[in-house]
Amino acid sequence: MQVREQWSLLRLPSRSLSYATLNYIFFDMKALVTFLLLWVMALPTCATGILYKKTDSVRVERIIKKASAIKSRSDVIVFIGKQLVGTPYVAHTLEQGEERLVINTSELDCTTFVENVLAMYLCVKNGKHRFADFCDYIRQVRYDKGMVSYPSRLHYFTSWIASNTDKGLVEEVSTPTPPFSATQTISVGYMSANPDKYDALRGNSQMVRVIAATEKSINGRRYKYIPKQRLNDSRLLAKYVRSGDIIALTTNKKGLDISHVGYAVWMNGSLHLMNASSIHHKVVIEPMTMYQYAKRHPSQTGIRVIRVL
Repeated sequence: MQVREQWSLLRLPSRSLSYATLNYIFFDMKALVTFLLLWVMALPTCATGILYKKTDSVRVERIIKKASAIKSRSDVIVFIGKQLVGTPYVAHTLEQGEERLVINTSELDCTTFVENVLAMYLCVKNGKHRFADFCDYIRQVRYDKGMVSYPSRLHYFTSWIASNTDKGLVEEVSTPTPPFSATQTISVGYMSANPDKYDALRGNSQMVRVIAATEKSINGRRYKYIPKQRLNDSRLLAKYVRSGDIIALTTNKKGLDISHVGYAVWMNGSLHLMNASSIHHKVVIEPMTMYQYAKRHPSQTGIRVIRVL
């Protein structure tokens, strides 16, 4: 009713309106238009199988534009990550029923944070500036062979590393010894053993078998990593871990390979982790050093280092 009354006022002859009334109409309608624009931007959009909000496309293109002025690979990655600092941590944002390419830069978990930063970096590296290009890189990074389906999503980070290595996007650093003096033998099975924890697996025995086959395909693989006790040697770490490297924290939890991921950031001569943190409930550069952080988490055994190419 209020909107209809305002539009009816606009149909009155201009000479019958006082300056104060015109001023009221102008600012009130301006506020209405602004509200409607913000409301539309906040609505989820599904175009060509991609679920996103207009605010995502605006944010992504703005960050890419700013980052394009930076030359160093490490500096670009860290800059992009810092633009997302403060973004709320929210788990399970990719679980939206039928598998689609979900773009959500307003709510991040540790893996989607890594993926969003990497996709924006790839846009900068390859001179791409459109949101559509960013979406394509997310698809490539998140899914095996870029095929959008639940079984093709790279659920285990060991699979994620292997797939994106094959695509030429990253490479794992595993020498020399030290600091890469420990070996992780992959033994995953958490998803198939706990299907009730996953919407797509609950009550779907066929999908559970597919995931179990994926788990079996990576089990037994061996990877060198930096053990927790070595993380206190900053002088040694600085030779082999760079700002902008992806850090994957190894774990001794049954059925898992990696418990957390983020980006390496060097500050004041110490290694820190930039990550979407469930502890801080947002994206942060961890105030504790990497060594202090790992010590606070008994199940974390060390770190694998993945370099963005």
